[in-house]
Amino acid sequence: MELDKIQLELLKQVADLEGVPKGAYNLRIDGKAFGRRDSEHIHIVPKTDGKSGIDIYIDENTVNESVHIPVILDQTGFSDLVYNDFHVGRNADVVIVAGCGIDNCGNGKSEHSGIHAFYLEDGARVKYIEKHYGQGDGNGENVMNPTTIVRLGKGAYMQMETAQIGGIDSTERVTTASVGESASLVIHEKIMTHGRQHAVTNFEVDLHGDGSTAHVVSRSVAKENSSQQFNSQVVGNARCNGRTECDAIIMDKATVSAIPRIVAANPEAALMHEAAIGRIAGEQLVKLMTLGLTEKEAENEIINGFLK
Repeated sequence: MELDKIQLELLKQVADLEGVPKGAYNLRIDGKAFGRRDSEHIHIVPKTDGKSGIDIYIDENTVNESVHIPVILDQTGFSDLVYNDFHVGRNADVVIVAGCGIDNCGNGKSEHSGIHAFYLEDGARVKYIEKHYGQGDGNGENVMNPTTIVRLGKGAYMQMETAQIGGIDSTERVTTASVGESASLVIHEKIMTHGRQHAVTNFEVDLHGDGSTAHVVSRSVAKENSSQQFNSQVVGNARCNGRTECDAIIMDKATVSAIPRIVAANPEAALMHEAAIGRIAGEQLVKLMTLGLTEKEAENEIINGFLK
């Protein structure tokens, strides 16, 4: 298996890989499986229900293993839809790395829609990392519309780290989660837009088990004429704790809207929401510029620190 220079660059951007990963992986290029490998306790099976995608089965008690499932598109005008389901056994503790990279050097629209469903059995723990990145000559359009479905069993824990790191003209992220007894969901989202890019994120979290918790955090930077919209809803149906927050830096002529919503359907639900949108403080710029940075360099330092 050999990847060309552009494919290797995209793989590094979305999965921090220099080449084919160790352990379990499924690499998809332009809608087709380019390579696949199981590990001792992680098994990847192509779907047989007519849908394009895979089922990933992680044995119970699996620890210190990871699975990579990056997607690459380097054909202009190509549209890709994939369904990936993750079945995580009891007390497993694993890392899952996804992400999509698009290289569009043409006039067409290149689009990837990934629908990922996670089913964590009791006591399972998952760290899920997903990055989106686009590049090209600027004549075409890069579109990504990911959907994530999360089902957490008793005492399960899932940490999601999602990032749109550049080059995506339009995206709409939809995440729905059902959190069971004593289970926890933590989501950290990072988005940067520029030009006329548009990004929408929608989170819906249902806390239905006693002792369940959720913390949804979005940090974003909107530059130039780009626009962003953040929508979140956390519903407490049991004795639970939930928090949703959005922090955004707005620059130039960009627009940002944040609509956090909490719904308590149980008197023992403790829920909180907050949103903050503003520009970079002038004193922050001045402080860095006194250290020898230009205004642009100071802006970049502040933005990089904010999005960490």
